[in-house]
Amino acid sequence: MKCPYCNSENVKTLETRDSPDNTTRRRRECVNCDKRFTTYEYVETIELMVRKKDGKLERFDVNKIIRGIQKASEKRPVTMTQINELASRIRQDLMLKDTGEVSSQEIGDLLMKHLKNMDRIVYIRFASVYKRFEDPEDFGRLLMEVGKHEICTETR
Repeated sequence: MKCPYCNSENVKTLETRDSPDNTTRRRRECVNCDKRFTTYEYVETIELMVRKKDGKLERFDVNKIIRGIQKASEKRPVTMTQINELASRIRQDLMLKDTGEVSSQEIGDLLMKHLKNMDRIVYIRFASVYKRFEDPEDFGRLLMEVGKHEICTETR
């Protein structure tokens, strides 16, 4: 840190405060010219971008995930707290990839993985839209898959 008045690197911190918006305010003093000044620090986050199926790039919006889960969970014993926690977990998993860009398919696959463990009916509803089911056979295949998952889980 350099003093904005004399450009000296001989600066000391007098006081540090964290604020609710995740910034840190520091009151500093230059040892050379005795002038005081304030600096603000914040965490710089890289904005996550989503590559859509048509090739377009758009900003990641966690609210889209929340709306998708809400639609799939209508009339199911799934709380808003569970929905928000799941959406946050998905966002966190994507941010840990540290690539800055993910495909919409990666998001959907990750969501399907988590929904399968949360509620089978919600999982099937979401899958029917995500995988664009057109025939009853599509549901049959998914039901078989969920059934196999249940059998494997019960035998453990």
